[in-house]
Amino acid sequence: MLPHKLKNFRTFVDGDNYAGVAAELALPKIAMAGESYRGAGMLGPVKADLGLEALEMEETYGGIVAKIAAALGVSAADGSMVRFVGAYQSDDAGTVQAAELVVRGRIEELDPGTAKAGGDTEWKVKRTLTYLKWIVAGAVVVEIDLIGMIYVVNGVDRMAEIRAVLEG
Repeated sequence: MLPHKLKNFRTFVDGDNYAGVAAELALPKIAMAGESYRGAGMLGPVKADLGLEALEMEETYGGIVAKIAAALGVSAADGSMVRFVGAYQSDDAGTVQAAELVVRGRIEELDPGTAKAGGDTEWKVKRTLTYLKWIVAGAVVVEIDLIGMIYVVNGVDRMAEIRAVLEG
């Protein structure tokens, strides 16, 4: 059995299609925020789960992306949405699987790169995210809402009990 590999993708920013303009995405990493603890009688430290690290994503575009730059300084922490749709294909069975990533956040950094006559131009956008949802083959694999304290993995809401205690 061979893995499904990304054959092509599209990127939509605030509803606009950037086909032919979006060059590359550094998809967000999901990492546990932890603190080492070693008490008496323990052989070694364990990491206490203290939630998640910050979610970030970087996009690279060919040329000037003035409409994306217009989102600089947006006041809402979730004021801009990016949607990635990828077609992943297996080279043994030839089956195609859809993967979709939806994120909300705001621009943290806009890097217009260098300017050289006759040279290629790339704009890089770094976003800090408040929301993330991965959908693979029609199923929600991960959904994270940092502000709403929602953390769903394969249908299990990891924060439900904590929210229930806090809502008292």
